[in-house]
Amino acid sequence: QVQLVESGGGLVQPGGSLRLSCAAPGDVFSRNTISWYRQAPGKQREWVALIGTSGLTNVASSMRARFTISRDEARNTVYLQINGLRPEDTAAYYCNTEPASLPWGQGTQVTVSS
Repeated sequence: QVQLVESGGGLVQPGGSLRLSCAAPGDVFSRNTISWYRQAPGKQREWVALIGTSGLTNVASSMRARFTISRDEARNTVYLQINGLRPEDTAAYYCNTEPASLPWGQGTQVTVSS
């Protein structure tokens, strides 16, 4: 079954940066808006950002200052750049189509701690 693959998470100190990657099959990548979501422990999954096939982007208002979404056509990959990481950014980060239509992948864990 088609699934997107997330990577790039890790343990970082507050104030650090990470770039998360979402690899997609070529047909999925070229035909769909892709979104990033995150789920913190004990909380519901929340939408973070999206990028359309034309490159238009939208980021949740509370994250707009620190989160940037982009796509690499040659690599069929969507990126999420997170700067100024905070402990409250600790979560598993997932990508999916928008609206979410594929099985959820394993996600990539981001832990922000000193």
